[in-house]
Amino acid sequence: MIRDAGGIDLQLLGIGRTGHIGFNEPGSAVESRTRLITLDSVTRSDAASDFFGEWNVPRQAITMGVGSILAARRVVLLAFGEHKAPIVRKAVEEPPCSHVSASALQQHADARFVLDRAAAARLSRFESPWVVGPLDSMGLEWTDQLTKKAVIWLSLKLGKPILKLTDEDYNEHALQDLLSCRGRAYDINIEVFRSMQDTITGWPGGKPGAARRPHGGSDAFPKRVVIFSPHPDDDVISMGGTFIRLCEQGHEVHVAYQTSGNIAVWDESADRHVDFVEEFCKAFDVGAATSGGRAREIADRIRRFLREKPPGAVDIPELQAVKGLIRRTEARAGARYSGVKPEHIHFLDLPFYETGRVRKKPIGPDDIAITVKLLDEVRPHQVYAAGDLSDPHGTHRVCLAAVLGGLESAKDRAWAKECQLWLYRGAWQEWEPHEIEMAVPLAPDEVERKRMAIFKHESQKDRALFPGPTDPREFWQRAEDRNRDTARLYDRLGLPEYEAIEGFVRYKA
Repeated sequence: MIRDAGGIDLQLLGIGRTGHIGFNEPGSAVESRTRLITLDSVTRSDAASDFFGEWNVPRQAITMGVGSILAARRVVLLAFGEHKAPIVRKAVEEPPCSHVSASALQQHADARFVLDRAAAARLSRFESPWVVGPLDSMGLEWTDQLTKKAVIWLSLKLGKPILKLTDEDYNEHALQDLLSCRGRAYDINIEVFRSMQDTITGWPGGKPGAARRPHGGSDAFPKRVVIFSPHPDDDVISMGGTFIRLCEQGHEVHVAYQTSGNIAVWDESADRHVDFVEEFCKAFDVGAATSGGRAREIADRIRRFLREKPPGAVDIPELQAVKGLIRRTEARAGARYSGVKPEHIHFLDLPFYETGRVRKKPIGPDDIAITVKLLDEVRPHQVYAAGDLSDPHGTHRVCLAAVLGGLESAKDRAWAKECQLWLYRGAWQEWEPHEIEMAVPLAPDEVERKRMAIFKHESQKDRALFPGPTDPREFWQRAEDRNRDTARLYDRLGLPEYEAIEGFVRYKA
């Protein structure tokens, strides 16, 4: 049929984490045509959220073949997000092979990859442009940020602390141009080392009476702080140690849970809580003439629905409400444990999220208005928000857009002129070391306290309904490993050795 229609003029593609285009999984021949194919386990895991669980994902799919795709006159492949960066690098820079179907596009006469910065981050041109060729040929120059990135790259590549790097090290690893522009290795090393050292602070909200505020912002103490959490557990998973420290150091800390997170609760967990309500009514003899009767009616309706629920069906409103309440009570427990006053815990329930499905509505004026209302009530000196754009379900992206939209709408307010926005990352990704602008070190007991705050989210432990890309670790394990890896990296660069570090980047409009 394609041939009879004159062939394909424009083929638009995505790319899976296995490198598949269409559903041409690893091993697909370059001559393959449209056919039935068995899906790779990684592909099924990535599709799990669209089907409300991996067990509901079909094991097979019909796909155009690699040969069918290569026959198109023009091909455009789109890839967005940090989680696509490793496979984009393989598809673009490694020799074509059947294990990465997208690599076959290297042989096409008119194929183009359209990437955002995050998806392009592992390409040599972006990761280490100095090994590709002269920077000026790529329209680049040795800025402070690029210099910092290059020195950290060299330090880690050679396994030498920053202050031990020599002119010879620079010359032998394509960094002669950096020496020509910025001076000898000794001076460059000290400059980068000090910039890394200045990121470390045990006082994320600022220290009272300190003569120097390395991170700028208001010198008010205590500060009013708002921590935005896209889901009800992102606050403690992503920045639990900093969260606890801000509270302990006397700041007025508010936490705002942007969405209910109600789709990420197991049916069995909701059923258990419904059972609790029924037993509660019996234990205290709450009869039909009271609200207990209404509660039992709702419980019966939920039970009937769960018995007959088809795979992937949208939950009835009553079940959605129960799941939302489960996550709300867990979030409240985690925030209180971290030191937040009950009156400073806010549930925004942004409308874009409340579809009952994994696919959400676009952000709208109501989402922005709710965010602005909270900001105007608190008038914060500091705002923390999720910059973890590797979130496979897209909620973090939309929630960050709501925060940015709210701050933009309020930019003319007096409080907004001194307000700083700090971005954290969560269970999927960490900031690159040259990007980190505030590093909050955690002692062993603080790591333990952070873990206990995460444990308050019982419905997400021991197995979350939507854990994201294949990773057998629980969220608390991912967070601890990520924070410890950051601390080890600082240590390898020759900086002080800590148990763990939470990293932040300051947002600049």
